Amino acid sequence: MSRPLPILQPTKILAGKDYREVLNQEMDAGKIPISLGKNCPVKCEFCYETDHSYRETLEPPKTTQEDWAYILDYLNKKPTDPTQFWCLGGNEYMEWTDLFLHPKAMEWVEDFLKYTDKNLTFFTVGFVHVPKVHQLAAQYPGRINFELSVITLGDHRQRLMPHAPAVKHLLKVLDGPAVSSANFYSFGDQTMSKDAAMISEVNQKCVLWMGCLTPVRGIKPETADLMRQGRTALPQEARRIYDLALPNMTTIHTEAYITAFLNRRRIVNEFDKLELDKKDTVIVAGSVYKILNMYRKRRARYLYVPNTTLGGDSDCTVLLTFDDIARRITKEKLVHIPKCVMQSGRGPYRDIAGVSLDDFIRKTGVKVRVLHKIDTNFANRQLYRNGFLKNYVEDYLRHPLAQPYEALSVPA
Repeated sequence: MSRPLPILQPTKILAGKDYREVLNQEMDAGKIPISLGKNCPVKCEFCYETDHSYRETLEPPKTTQEDWAYILDYLNKKPTDPTQFWCLGGNEYMEWTDLFLHPKAMEWVEDFLKYTDKNLTFFTVGFVHVPKVHQLAAQYPGRINFELSVITLGDHRQRLMPHAPAVKHLLKVLDGPAVSSANFYSFGDQTMSKDAAMISEVNQKCVLWMGCLTPVRGIKPETADLMRQGRTALPQEARRIYDLALPNMTTIHTEAYITAFLNRRRIVNEFDKLELDKKDTVIVAGSVYKILNMYRKRRARYLYVPNTTLGGDSDCTVLLTFDDIARRITKEKLVHIPKCVMQSGRGPYRDIAGVSLDDFIRKTGVKVRVLHKIDTNFANRQLYRNGFLKNYVEDYLRHPLAQPYEALSVPA
């Protein structure tokens, strides 16, 4: 008989606080917390912020010039790491919005570059002043990482992004030194491959960041179906781009199961170093569950945990929550949990919802051993080290074990 589910609720830390406390929290996490003071008006159908009810947020009012002076002063007191890129926009205790809709955004980007010695990264679907953004990129070489969210240039654009800039404007944004990388996705046959060719024709230097989108909780069913259609078409679309041999660097970051397979040797090697007993229970999401059952079957007890909090098709150990884990525990008295589960921006040993490890232990009565070597640094290295289109085509699509791996089932 399964034990009753504990109620795992994060401690509220923002209730009754001044909104500048939110700004401080975001800046302490490497963010530049400009706010529109409202929900994002772009309303992209695929946005992962459609349902963020699992975490506490408190949107500050629209950022004023006085707020910006406060932010700039706070940032200048932080030590400068030449390898760090500060992200424009809070997304931990604030909702993600396209901040270039703020009328002062371009001015404040210039202020940041002029009055600090720090680097900047930003994401937008294209709401930038074209001459200005190219001028700043030329004036401050190496200090701007501009990730342009192209998403698609094709027929699905109007449906998915009805309020986004027109393709004509986007091509002007691409035609210059500003854009570091352009991300776009597969939505079916002749979608991603056509976008790759068009973008490369305009800009041969920006990184082509491709893949497919994963449906999560809150996404409309018809949009989720389109995402899944893109996933089905991804292999053929990737082969087409591979055969084009474009001059751009081509990366592909897809769903977790592909990343896990491409990094299977590193995952297995790190697992072996843990020296676990075959009776030890290890918490894993679906992709890693498959890898360990394929290569290290019965070397431990692998407890598969779905990403129930995020829902949809999500499958990622880093994004598991303690509530997800509590829902899968039955008779376990001790579980081994990767550290990456409890390294969110919510604080040390807290998951993405803000629930602490201590609270999980206290309310479930289960003892926990943290697998410290399996941390976010390890997870991120695996995400990027084999994230090239060439790896996906040559080492996944052409690998004889890829299909048997995909066919492996996970427990209900």
